[in-house]
Amino acid sequence: MSTVAVCLPPSVARPLCEELEAVGERVVVLGPLQIGSPDALTGVDALVLLADPRQLDGALLARCDAARVRVVPVAMDDAGATLAARLGVVPVREITARAVLASIAAIPGPLVSPHSDVIAVWGPPGAPGRSTLAIGLATERARGGREVALIDADSHAPAVAAMLGLAEEAPGLAGACRQAARHSFDEAEYSRIRDLVPVGTGALAVLSGINRPSRWPELPADRMRSVIDAVARWSEQVFIDTSALIEQDEQIVSDLDDGPRRNAATIAALQRADRIIAVCAADPIGVARFVRAVTELRELTPGTPITVVVNRVRARAIGIDARGQLRRTLERYTEATQIHFIPDDGSAADRAVLHGQPVSIAAPRSALTAAVRRIAGLLDAPGAARGPSRPREARRRATRTRGSARRSQ
Repeated sequence: MSTVAVCLPPSVARPLCEELEAVGERVVVLGPLQIGSPDALTGVDALVLLADPRQLDGALLARCDAARVRVVPVAMDDAGATLAARLGVVPVREITARAVLASIAAIPGPLVSPHSDVIAVWGPPGAPGRSTLAIGLATERARGGREVALIDADSHAPAVAAMLGLAEEAPGLAGACRQAARHSFDEAEYSRIRDLVPVGTGALAVLSGINRPSRWPELPADRMRSVIDAVARWSEQVFIDTSALIEQDEQIVSDLDDGPRRNAATIAALQRADRIIAVCAADPIGVARFVRAVTELRELTPGTPITVVVNRVRARAIGIDARGQLRRTLERYTEATQIHFIPDDGSAADRAVLHGQPVSIAAPRSALTAAVRRIAGLLDAPGAARGPSRPREARRRATRTRGSARRSQ
């Protein structure tokens, strides 16, 4: 016996539910507003609903895929059948238990690849190197033919297009959000509006950001989530370059409950991410900003794994044992346990910007490329970002063990 959730008008839902119960299926009746509830799909094996844009969209399919719920859309007309086909699901026309169960049995499983992984790259104000790191990591992951996407969701200072020598007038993320609002952002449309950057034997798919900060209202939270969910279905990994600001104070002063929010794109990306890479500038001001901002980040994304990357490490800004000082400070004030370091290599970064290329292509033998490559190698699976850093107690135990061993010799 399986559990089938039915969200249809009462006139057609009642006879269908009776037929399903008659053949031994457990039935749960949902209203249109209940589908959006986080607990609505708990314990459900299949969802039957209208092929209507007010109910069926990419975000719902992503949630159903994640919960391993099979979706059976009922097409009442040709428009419904077209919508279902565009979203990659097969509709039924006959509202009977036999047709519904046959459709459920024909669905092989979830649409989302178990290897899909959404990684947001964030950092506090002050240009710590978010875009450089996001481009570098995505480039390294795209080598060898992997399906990797890079989304520029920075609504304050987007830079990915300029750094990669791409046209800033391309539709990019704003175009994808417009299509998502019309429920027409499918794989064909994604292939049309994305830019492909050659990387080794593969290519990096890029959705460039808005070309003017004043266009931020084109990136609302619901459309951002739909675009990210869709791109995650078509990619092995998705990297998102976000802006620094995550304040939500405008919700207090705004008269519109559902009005546009200045930082909606960044907040939606961070809350959707499977893990976050937080970039800290390796200087006293950068560390102070990071310590204050990362607390807000943890409150915004509770439970999401955060890996800290300290960028542009140099002794002249920190002093003797720069890495040791930075590690101890971040462990003490941010409770970070995954910390990686990137050396200061301004010449390689300048060469990449000058030629409009990723650093690994513009300066393949640089110290910056080597450090980014090491971090990218830790991103093989969701939650696998691990580094050489260990909690302080673990390091102290190891130190005591080595000291005891030396004394015993």
